[in-house]
Amino acid sequence: MIKKKDKNADRLVRHARVRKSVSGTSQRPRLNVYRSANHIYAQVIDDVLGVTLVASSTMEKEVAAKVAKVTKTEAAKIVGQDVAKKAIAKGIDSVVFDRGGYIYTGRVAALAEGAREGGLKF
Repeated sequence: MIKKKDKNADRLVRHARVRKSVSGTSQRPRLNVYRSANHIYAQVIDDVLGVTLVASSTMEKEVAAKVAKVTKTEAAKIVGQDVAKKAIAKGIDSVVFDRGGYIYTGRVAALAEGAREGGLKF
């Protein structure tokens, strides 16, 4: 019998492998994505200082009000636009995209598209 790790453990291995080469700086921080079953989260992180500069998710009150009656993919796009708006307000216009080990499709791609529409370059 084949003993396979669960999908999240496989994702964490992929994420750790990518994180060896993807790192955010003060000039070009890292846009990290975390996707749960019901929500999606995005953070702009400066890895040199080890601080989160900007964050947004479907759990925040103002975003949750916008995403109440839309699909999860549309909600991810709204979160991407929100995190881009907050980053631009802090003077961040260019980021390194870190998909967190997830495949670049569906909600992850929608979040990236929303962030690009919001003005972030990556």
